[in-house]
Amino acid sequence: MLLLICLLPTGAAVAASQIDTFAFADEMQERRYRALIEEFRCPKCLNTNLAGSDAPIAQDLRKVVYRLVVTEGKRDQEVRDYLQARYGDFVLYDPPFNAQTWYIWLVPIGLGLLAVIVLLRLLRGARGEAHRPKRRRELHARGVCRVLRRQGGRAMARNRRVCRKLLVKLGHQKPH
Repeated sequence: MLLLICLLPTGAAVAASQIDTFAFADEMQERRYRALIEEFRCPKCLNTNLAGSDAPIAQDLRKVVYRLVVTEGKRDQEVRDYLQARYGDFVLYDPPFNAQTWYIWLVPIGLGLLAVIVLLRLLRGARGEAHRPKRRRELHARGVCRVLRRQGGRAMARNRRVCRKLLVKLGHQKPH
C-alpha cells in the first residue's frame, strides 16, 4: 500500500509529460521543425524554449509549428512572422529593436555603464584615501577643538589640554 502511495505522484507526472510524435515527409522537414521549436520561447515558462517545455501552451505551439511547416508548407520566416504576430515579441529569443522592446536592449547597456562608473569611482576613491587619512584626522581634530573652545566655562582649561594633545599627536603642534 505504501509503495502504491509513493508511486502515484510519479505516474501522474509521467502521464502529464507527453512526447509529441509527428510524422515528417523527409529529414529536412523534421530538422526545420526541430530548429524552429528550439528558436521560440515558451510563453508560460521562463527562459525555456518550446522544445524543452511541457506546458500545455508549448504543446499547442509545437502543433501549430508542425501544421505551418508540414501541412501548409510555410517557410521559416513565415512561421516566425505568424508566431510573432500572434504571441508578440516575447516568443522570440532575439526580439527586434523597436518602440516596445527598446528597454530590453538599452537597460543592460545602461546598467553596465553604471557599474563601470561606480567601479571607477570606488577605485579612484580608494587610491585617494591612501593619501588623505592624515588630513582627514587633522580636520576632525580641529573641528573637535573648535567645539571644545566654544563650551567655555570651567571645562575650558581641560578642553585646551585635550586639543593640544590631539594636535601634538597628529604632529601639527609642538609639545610643550
